[in-house]
This record gives sequence, C-alpha cells and structure tokens, in this order.
Amino acid sequence: MSSTWNETAPWAGRRSGVWDPVLPRWPDDAPPGPDFAVIRAEFDVPEDFPPEVLAEAARPPVLPDEDATAVELVTVDPPGSRDLDQAVHLQRDGAGWLVRYAIADVGAVVRPGSALDAEAHRRGQTLYSPDGRTPLHPPGLSEGAASLLAGQERAAALWTVRLDGDGAVRSVDLRRARVRSRAQLAYPEVQAAADAGTLPEPIALLPELGRLLEEAAVARGAVELGTPEQQVVRTDAGGWTLVSRSDLPVERWNAEISLLTGRVAADLMLGAGVGLLRTLPPARAEDVDRLRRLAPALGVAWPDGAGPGRVLAALDGVDPRHAAFREEAATLLRGAAYTAFDGAPPEQTGHAGVGAPYAHVTAPLRRLADRFATEVCLAVAAGREPDPAVRAALPALPATMAASDRRTRAVERAAVDATEAWLLAGRTGEEFAAVVVDVEDDRGTVVLAEPAIRARCSGAGLVPGSRVRVRLVEADVARRSVRFTVVGD
Repeated sequence: MSSTWNETAPWAGRRSGVWDPVLPRWPDDAPPGPDFAVIRAEFDVPEDFPPEVLAEAARPPVLPDEDATAVELVTVDPPGSRDLDQAVHLQRDGAGWLVRYAIADVGAVVRPGSALDAEAHRRGQTLYSPDGRTPLHPPGLSEGAASLLAGQERAAALWTVRLDGDGAVRSVDLRRARVRSRAQLAYPEVQAAADAGTLPEPIALLPELGRLLEEAAVARGAVELGTPEQQVVRTDAGGWTLVSRSDLPVERWNAEISLLTGRVAADLMLGAGVGLLRTLPPARAEDVDRLRRLAPALGVAWPDGAGPGRVLAALDGVDPRHAAFREEAATLLRGAAYTAFDGAPPEQTGHAGVGAPYAHVTAPLRRLADRFATEVCLAVAAGREPDPAVRAALPALPATMAASDRRTRAVERAAVDATEAWLLAGRTGEEFAAVVVDVEDDRGTVVLAEPAIRARCSGAGLVPGSRVRVRLVEADVARRSVRFTVVGD
C-alpha cells in the first residue's frame, strides 16, 4: 500500500469504511450550502402525506397468530436508522447453516387499493437526501408500528433457509409470524466486534457465512463492481462536504443474507409461474472483450478462463489503475429492470450482478416492489394462489419502479452536483491533484484527492488510472456544473 497514494486517494480510506475527508474552510459569511429542498421540488418529490393516508397508517397492525418471538433476532443497519426492514439470526445446522430472516410485514398494514397503497405507488421508494429522507410510508408506520425495533413485538414475513456446508440452498420456509428483535446494532459497532471476535450470538457466524456466500457468488459468475460511493455529508461546522465511501466487510456480509433471500424468493415465484423479478441481462461479449483488452494497461491480471466477476473481486482497493478499471467495468451492468410475469417465465430471468434469478423482497418499508413480491411468495409458500388484487397490480409495477428509480437517481446526482459546485465556488483557476478514471477522446472524468469530487475534464493525453494536475475552469452553482482542464493545456 503506497503511503503517497494514501495521502491523496479518495478511496484509500480507514478500515472503518468511512473515508477521511480533508474538509475545506469557508469564510464565516459563506452560505450554509446547497438548498436540497429546491432540488426535491424541481424533481416533484412528494413531501407531506395526505390526511387520509396518515389516518390509515395510524391503525395498529394486526399481529399474526404464529409466535416466533423466541427466535433471537437482531437488526444490523446504518447508525441512527429507524426504518428497520430486516432482522437476522444465524446458527449451525449440522454441517450446514440455518438462516432465519424476518422482514417487516408491510402487507399486514397496507392493502392494495387503499389510500396508503396509492400514495406508495406515487412515491415508489424512500428517497434519501443529505438533509433527510422522504419516506415511502408515513414515519409513524415505517419508523414505528411496522419497523422491527428492538424489544417490540412486530408482524413479519419470516424466512427460514437451510444451507449445506457449501452455502447451497437445501430448503426454504416462509410464513407470517410475530417476532421480537433483541437488539438494534449499527455497522461500525458490528465491524468492531467482528474484528475483536466478540459478535453477539445471533450474528456470530456472519463473517464465516458472509465470506462463503461471497465466494459462491463469484463462482456463479456474479459481477460486483465495489466502486466507492460519493456521499454528501454534514460537517461539524454545519456545512456540507463530499466524501467517498466503500462498504464495510460486515455490510457486504449482511447484504449476502439479503441476496440469498432474494434468490430463494425468485426461485419460489418462477416455480409458481407468477411474480416480480429484479433482472439484469448478461454483459455483452463485446464489453467483456473490451475490458479484457484494457486490463494489461491498468495493471489488472486476467487469468485464463476467469470471468469478469472473479477479476473484479481480486482488484486492489487502493490502486488508482484498478479504480479506473472498476469504472470501465460499469458497462457490464446495464439494463437493470423489474420484470413481472404471470404464466410463462420471462425471457430474461437472471440478474448478472447476482449471478442468478433474483427478486427484491427484503426492504418493503423503503421500496414498493418488495411488498408485492413478498405477498406472492407468502401465497406460494402456503400453497395458495396470490391475492387477485396483488396479482392484478404486478404488470404496472415495473413502470412505476422505473420512474421512481429515475427520479431517485436524478435527485441524488443533483445533490452531489450542487455540492461539488458549491464547494468549488470562487476557486476558478486553482489547481488540484486528481486521478483519471474514465476517458473518451480528449475528455474524461477525474476524481479529486480533496474534496472527493468527480467531474469532467478536458485535455490531451488523459490516461485511465493516471495521476494528473487539473485546473478548475468552471464551478457554476446555479447550473450545478463543474469542469476542469489538464494543467499545461
């Protein structure tokens, strides 16, 4: 690990997974930062809930008869989360594993055709902004009565999945049940406990099983980019800055439990001939060939017979050339969609990122599609037909979710763009250290060492993975536009 690169690379972070920003200083009379409410209004993000929706959300959920409160479940989420969709318990099962995964039973509260349902369709998903979140459901429901808060008896869809010693699925059970989470855990404290070998019993096996499932995913041909995420965060002084953050290991391992559940859910629905999948077509052969040809120039080893997923899994997290390779690999993962079917399975059933058929079922408090897919799975697992109202809603869900995804991406991108321009306002002409991560002709994308800004850059001789000096030529807050040029051009 290069100490020089550690001092400058935006993705060379601490083991905690939260990257160490060098925060810029602003004058005392500087504006407090971008107005994210204006951005939300620009993209028609719903804010307040209508009175009839709040009234429906205030009705207490009816708890199922089956009592699973003896299962010692815990939740594992970002610090401060209140909309807790998932609770987990892991244990040995002979030579294999027993995974119990409780998912908040939103379908026990929100009925198709209700005011709550109509509002959820209007929103599509919870939208996260730097200054707060715009929830899919009223907070009294999503952060209260339906959330799997510690010590509270809640309605859940309880998955019980038995795996063999290699992580292959042996059996699946799903039913509605009452559950009670024992503790609300946050990723940083769980990572610290994992490092110290002191994880609580319900998730003591998470590192071992998580790594096993990660390796099984690579063996299936799953493609995981692992690209650091650009985030807008509040500073201690009350302003805003940008940091680059990658997932902690425990976040990846926890995600593997969710991905496992999504895979078995997809299998249930495909077996029944009805459902809602999350699909992603395989990478095009020409895109894989292009990436393979690029690998030697970026110092990436591509062994004979290895697929792109295994090559990506072996990359160095702090090598700037490997970071550029990850950026180029994004072309492999195009065309993600929701795919509804009723009868014959769709032509495209797989998800290239997962390496298997997959469905979204583990975040119903925050994503509309998960409630409907879960309802189908509950019916199939019980040996009955899905509710006609649920079945009738499936065909329109892909378009609803696609529109919600577009709005979410637009708001998130606008928030980052606005923060980038605000951070650099008044600094036109200054030079910065940067790394080139993408190039097309004489234009490319660079990532600054500080603050963690990604922007377009023009100039001859741009090479992916190279370190360059760039000069700021534009930082327009109103247009949310930032541009650089290579020093010397």
